[in-house]
Amino acid sequence: MLLAALGDGWSQADINSAADLLSGGEGQFPSGIRSLPPDLVSAVQRERLLAAMLRATAQLGYREVSVQDVLDRAGVSRPTFYEHFGNKEDCFMAAFDTASARLRTRLETAGEDGNGWRERLRLSIEALLRFVGEEPDAAMTLIVDARAACPDALTRRDELLDHFTSCLDSQVRAEAPSDSAPTAIAAAGIVGGIEALLYSRLNRGEADDVESLLPSLMYFAVLPYEGHEAASEELLASVL
Repeated sequence: MLLAALGDGWSQADINSAADLLSGGEGQFPSGIRSLPPDLVSAVQRERLLAAMLRATAQLGYREVSVQDVLDRAGVSRPTFYEHFGNKEDCFMAAFDTASARLRTRLETAGEDGNGWRERLRLSIEALLRFVGEEPDAAMTLIVDARAACPDALTRRDELLDHFTSCLDSQVRAEAPSDSAPTAIAAAGIVGGIEALLYSRLNRGEADDVESLLPSLMYFAVLPYEGHEAASEELLASVL
């Protein structure tokens, strides 16, 4: 994931060298990486710090995290940290933004293959649950720790939820009969309900099997739009 975040601005040979060095770093920033182009080294340092912030926040909670906790997990020096970020909050917000962008991309990409709003929603929720399972540190930051962090984090969290609400509402409206357009409150309730459930699971450390929630979440999402019979189809689909 770190290498993917670096983009394609460097040669494949340099990227391969960075991968080899990082895979053998055992949590520390390897000295041999200094043989790579300085801008690539800087990009690697920044991505390691962002990943370390996500890990430290997930393990300790935002209020308990210190810059030193991030340094210990990133394997970089304190001066290097301040070359990239002004303080803990600055690093946290950058980590939140990158995690948020990854989540949005995954959900939007997944939903592109759907035929109709229900299938697109199913694919998007499936991608969301997979994200929680594959990137638990990022999920903790976006869903749990953002609530207890700085005011900017709360604002970005609300913006993220509003984005998903708007996407769901517009897709349902596009397929609904003109004389029965759904209320936007339904989409807000669905997105908020899913987020609240994931918050509870993550906060209790019960995120190992979140992908099994898909049928129930689809029932919950379809019910206000198409009623019990249509929503029940989503539950039945899981056992067929």
